[in-house]
Amino acid sequence: MEIMRVLGDLVCTQRIPGLQSASLRLLENNKGVRLVATDPVGVPPGKWVFTNVGSAARLAMPDVTVMTDLTICGIIDDWDA
Repeated sequence: MEIMRVLGDLVCTQRIPGLQSASLRLLENNKGVRLVATDPVGVPPGKWVFTNVGSAARLAMPDVTVMTDLTICGIIDDWDA
């Protein structure tokens, strides 16, 4: 797991069937690298979240057939970055 900050929504009108209608968010890790993650919890921009990567990311989605390797698993309520 890794802690990341949500920068905003990522809207894609054309996607492969394996992504279905998963919400996508643009994240930034502690090194400033920007990544795209699926978001089953509905996180607003500016929040800190913890994520799962790899095959565990698929298991964090309500539908495990969604093709993802980075998923937001929860919103961090209190953390001093």
